[in-house]
Amino acid sequence: MLRKILIANRGEIAVRVIRACAEMGIRSAAVYSEADRHSLHVKKADEAYSLGADPLAGYLNVHNLVTLALSTGCDAIHPGYGFLAENPELAIACTRRGITFIGPTAEVISRMGDKTQARFAMQKAGVPITPGSAGNLEDLEQALRVAAEIGYPIMLKATSGGGGRGIRRCDDAAALRRNFERVISEATKAFGRAEVFLEKCVVNPRHIEVQVLGDHHGHCIHLFERDCSIQRRNQKLIEIAPSPQIDEAQRQYVGGLAVLAARAVGYTNAGTVEFLQDTDGRFYFMEMNTRIQVEHTVTETITGVDLVEEQIRVAAGLPLRFQQHEISRRGVAMQFRINAEDPKNNFLPSFGRISRYYAPGGPGVRTDTCIYTGYTVPPHYDSMLAKVIVWALSWEDVLNRGARALKDMGVFGIKTTMPFYQEILRHPQFRSGHFDTGFLDAHPELLTYSEKRRKEDIAAALAAAIAAHAGL
Repeated sequence: MLRKILIANRGEIAVRVIRACAEMGIRSAAVYSEADRHSLHVKKADEAYSLGADPLAGYLNVHNLVTLALSTGCDAIHPGYGFLAENPELAIACTRRGITFIGPTAEVISRMGDKTQARFAMQKAGVPITPGSAGNLEDLEQALRVAAEIGYPIMLKATSGGGGRGIRRCDDAAALRRNFERVISEATKAFGRAEVFLEKCVVNPRHIEVQVLGDHHGHCIHLFERDCSIQRRNQKLIEIAPSPQIDEAQRQYVGGLAVLAARAVGYTNAGTVEFLQDTDGRFYFMEMNTRIQVEHTVTETITGVDLVEEQIRVAAGLPLRFQQHEISRRGVAMQFRINAEDPKNNFLPSFGRISRYYAPGGPGVRTDTCIYTGYTVPPHYDSMLAKVIVWALSWEDVLNRGARALKDMGVFGIKTTMPFYQEILRHPQFRSGHFDTGFLDAHPELLTYSEKRRKEDIAAALAAAIAAHAGL
């Protein structure tokens, strides 16, 4: 088993990995920029090391991270998600210098990170893909020809894209002409590559993804699906496991597709195969994420499997502890991404000092976070502050528990997405369990909620004013 793990990340995912290490008797080493000096992951880790003043450069420097791991006696690196998590260079550097990389091989990361290569691999394996360009597009004229052949609307995508960036829907040739150079520019800035491709747009799809685990002994299983259809601008906001929108036959089918996809590329460690489901119930491969995902928590909640612990065990060379028939699920889990944003102001980021914070509790409630009272949310990173995960035996019960948990939670001093989620939970269509990726666009009235201040807000503001007046 591994002895000490360097966590090449920050925020709540770093805290999550630290907790898994603690339970496994493995020492954890955190890294931080000066902007993160007071972050919770720095306080929780057994050791913590500065990456310097730049808020981003240190987290993205492969050589320095691997060198730091070696110099501090770490025998493994966990990349979390974001930053270098899907950068094959980190996996290569770890292998070259005798460090265990907690993730799949560099070859698999590279292959599945290239969306056109991933489509080729899935097509060869017999996994359904949407019609699209045979590879990367050479120029706008080729894009227009392919789009005319498969029919509009189409999705223009960065080949190395991810996280909802480098993607545009084009409903006609004029939109394709407008967006072609824009997507290339986004791809170049965000991913360092100018390649783009296009595929048929599945209109009003459901976003269904499947969690997979593979080891180095030839075993590969799935842990059921998650429904990530509630999203804004291709960014997931609420995730649910299992999906309330598919039946048992579809569940087994898409789970089998995910395992087929993972086996086709020799996948090891934890990964997610993402699909779009059209209005006729057909599934199409979208992409594979070669890392732990933000929403892994809902899978853990319904299966009881600690996915981060399994990541570490697989990386250490151990076989999976479960066969497919031993994986069962119970109840329904739902995760809310609590972001430091103001939904009523076009989701403008809301950074600053958290004057007061308390987490929700009670039966079936879990909170993964990196914040605390007095913490200052820096403006340099993703806006997610916390993840609130609720579990219950039924769909109706998990809706009610989610509403109660969001009402219980308190984050004061900044704006968050909590009241927006409460509106979603009240909406009849969402409560019916029938929605797709266009749900939020179709219901702008969700943003008309009242911002009436609660007693807790007023009390916090008064306390802050009194403290300021007293010079405290």
